[in-house]
Amino acid sequence: MPSRRPLRSPVAVTAVTCAALATGLLGAPQPAAASGVRIHDIQGTTRISPLAGERVTGVPGIVTAIRAAGSARGFWVQDPHPDDDPATSEAIFVFTGKETPDVAVGDSVTVTGKVTEYYPGGKDAGLQSVTELTGADWDVLASGVPLPAPVKLNAASIPARYAPSAGGGSIESLPLRPRSYALDRFESLEGMRVSVTDAPVVGPTNTHRELWVTAQPDHHRTARGGTLYSSYGDPNPGRIKVTSLTPPAAGSGTDDPQPFPVADVGQRLAGTTTGPLDYDNYGGYTIQATQLGTVTGRSPAPETTRKQRADELAVATYNVENLSPKTPQAKFDRLASALVRRLAAPDVVALEEVQDDDGPTDDGVVTAGVTLRKLTDAVKAAGGPAYEWRQIDPVDGQDGGQPGGNIRVAFLFNPERVAFKDIAGGDATTPVRVLADHGKATLSASPGRIAPDDPAWRDSRKPLVGQFSFRNRPGSRVFVVADHFNSKGGDQGLDSRFQPPARTSETQRTAQARLVNTFVKSLLATDPKADVVVAGDLNDYQFSPALKTLTQGGVLTDLVNRLPLPERYGYVYNGNSQVLDHMLTSRHLTRPDYDIVHINAEYADQASDHDPQVLRIRP
Repeated sequence: MPSRRPLRSPVAVTAVTCAALATGLLGAPQPAAASGVRIHDIQGTTRISPLAGERVTGVPGIVTAIRAAGSARGFWVQDPHPDDDPATSEAIFVFTGKETPDVAVGDSVTVTGKVTEYYPGGKDAGLQSVTELTGADWDVLASGVPLPAPVKLNAASIPARYAPSAGGGSIESLPLRPRSYALDRFESLEGMRVSVTDAPVVGPTNTHRELWVTAQPDHHRTARGGTLYSSYGDPNPGRIKVTSLTPPAAGSGTDDPQPFPVADVGQRLAGTTTGPLDYDNYGGYTIQATQLGTVTGRSPAPETTRKQRADELAVATYNVENLSPKTPQAKFDRLASALVRRLAAPDVVALEEVQDDDGPTDDGVVTAGVTLRKLTDAVKAAGGPAYEWRQIDPVDGQDGGQPGGNIRVAFLFNPERVAFKDIAGGDATTPVRVLADHGKATLSASPGRIAPDDPAWRDSRKPLVGQFSFRNRPGSRVFVVADHFNSKGGDQGLDSRFQPPARTSETQRTAQARLVNTFVKSLLATDPKADVVVAGDLNDYQFSPALKTLTQGGVLTDLVNRLPLPERYGYVYNGNSQVLDHMLTSRHLTRPDYDIVHINAEYADQASDHDPQVLRIRP
């Protein structure tokens, strides 16, 4: 068991001694053995310690922070006497497991332990490692020692380039170049005290008491104060996660920390946020804050799109995030209110992540009528239209998503404004075909599924196609394809030790995009003037291979590219405002009016993690 073993009673450091320590004129009391290995020797000039696997003794430093909760407890130690190499970190984490370490911030200690490289999420996850001391013992030499000044993270201290390249291989053996690459800069500060000042919030507070800020506030700003992810070449190196080491509230009887600040994108952490720089598998480099700034500023107001005109058909897409009858009624009410008030009651809605009637219970149920009824009833209660729906039940367990949930895409439509063309024959496994009908295109089944037996859809949602007509134009035919492509699960993270990171999941999305592109081409081959809308959560970016494949041949236009650059986002992940949901139109729809309605992704309080989108067309 790790232990605290004072050589003598801890020394009360005088004010004069504190001043001398702070200026570097006097070192914290150290035994002779501490003249050997120091922390920068352990950390070395690459990501892997040159002493990994070895036991080191008498390593000196000052305790700067303590993790006193959870199953990964321990403390950070920083050497107040750095070397002159900017590549070597001067701090290290001492891991004590489930045991709360018997040290205090400001203790001058020497530590003995084994040098270990810990890979968050396991080595196979592809992430970087954290150099630690495990199986440790320590001696306390003095208490109340001033802490080393934090390194300021800002636009001047973080390089504009994100990561070195190893051709897709590991960068672990590459010498750190902290003046050239942001990932190398962060690695050279691993465990050290760092700070951000008046930092813009670019990722809202989540349920795990985390938020994201940027130390480069002028880099790729969105129209509403976030950080835009617009290419693989620039993942926005100033992003950094903030969490808290604040101890539990007195008498709370819980390991949970005291309340964490609740912030939305567009607000700021005013003042200074300080703590050791950590790394984890849920976002990479993280400030474990011992001092938190104060949330200031007002977050942007949720948006409201305009009402469609009498001659406009409004089509929307909305990922409702694992909606089932087990979802609290409050979420149904919020989704309904947004559909009615924020989205102005669209005529057609493509929904994603509609679960079956018993939600994640895995008992063979695949129907979703109860789920959809609860949503449409909530819409009516909110003053909206009496939506009808169409969908196809999947084969149990074949469409991915939360186990047991059988998520699928579905259509809502307002029968006062549009008519749905019901054509029998659509089921979970029968592919829909395009047929000729007096010079126009029609479907073999409506609703129908696109190539549901193709391997591209394995463990993934199958696209749903429906044929609609606009009441103002009885002869009109509008084909809407609702999509939810496979997720990014299995991809290497932006902060992976493999650079550039592999995006293995995009192979399947590209194959899915090719099938939808082929289907749209068959519609246009039958009727070059066919009105086609492809909408949904495509789980990929406008600059990705999947979207290039989907629009191949000019058969579809991705409307997000028509927005001003700072407005091209509807999802926020790890501080990056990005595009995952899309609406695309065929050539005949020459003047679409398109809007991403920001009501969720930038806010700590969300009805869904996606922002909905609305398209208005004149078919």
